[in-house]
Amino acid sequence: MIHNSYLVWLNWPIGAFRMNARSKAVLEGLLSPDGALGDRALPTRASLTVVRSESAFLRALPSATHAICWEFKKEWFDRAPKLRVLATPAAGRELLPSDDEMPPGVVRVNGAFHGAIMSETVLACIFAHARGLYRAYDFQREGVLWPRSEMSPFCSLVAGTRAVILGYGKIGRTIGTRLEALGVAVTGIRRRNAQELIPSLKNADWLIVALPSDTGTDNIVNRRVLAALPRRAVVVNVGRGNAVDEDALADALRRRRIAGAYLDVFKNEPLTASSPLAADLPGLVRLPHASAFAPEYLPLFFRELAEGGWLK
Repeated sequence: MIHNSYLVWLNWPIGAFRMNARSKAVLEGLLSPDGALGDRALPTRASLTVVRSESAFLRALPSATHAICWEFKKEWFDRAPKLRVLATPAAGRELLPSDDEMPPGVVRVNGAFHGAIMSETVLACIFAHARGLYRAYDFQREGVLWPRSEMSPFCSLVAGTRAVILGYGKIGRTIGTRLEALGVAVTGIRRRNAQELIPSLKNADWLIVALPSDTGTDNIVNRRVLAALPRRAVVVNVGRGNAVDEDALADALRRRRIAGAYLDVFKNEPLTASSPLAADLPGLVRLPHASAFAPEYLPLFFRELAEGGWLK
């Protein structure tokens, strides 16, 4: 009889990312004999330990076969002789040891489920812009009670528009699939077709950035890229802030060179008053790195682990 010991330390300050009774129940269900792993070839006993602190995590680590956490230091491997799977909900790779630092026999798993949530954030930004909701709120703040004729120029259809998605990995493809279902023409840009970026922007209504913080992505959305966009275009960034030249974007918004920008991420977080994007620029809407917030965050991750066979 194989005994798997699952150690979970997900005590992030943000509620959507923190283990709670609901997400624990989902994980327990997946580990139960009637759950997703009930048909495994090898009979397995499972124990689940949920901790709230680093010290408790380190105390329990020696018996863990599966560690699910936000961060893990490479020196902790010496405390984990039984570890086989090291998993984090994060898509970014900066919180866990690198591939070169992983010991033999231990597999690292990063979450790849985020597109299901983040795509809804992107759709919300696009619809709010296209249907004039933010402009209506501006009129409301200005005390205009019935801006019916004034609103007309700010309302358009989403169907029939064109989106360029810069970063066409799992998250980018999920965004693209949902946009295509709404009648939006989608062009996905990856490393292998990066030369198509500038030509594809000529008729773009939306430039959606879903890039990781990786080699070669710094300031990829620069003055040249912004200049290639039509004035009606909107930039949506839900990837990482390093991809955008913030001075260039602030200048483009200030001069109304583009119609707007919906930004979830920034070069330096948390955002401070020193950022060029901290100003109340025309068409700018900011989110505090919140595009993946949802109560379903951890349940989606646990189901992804089960479907990928990482809980075995």
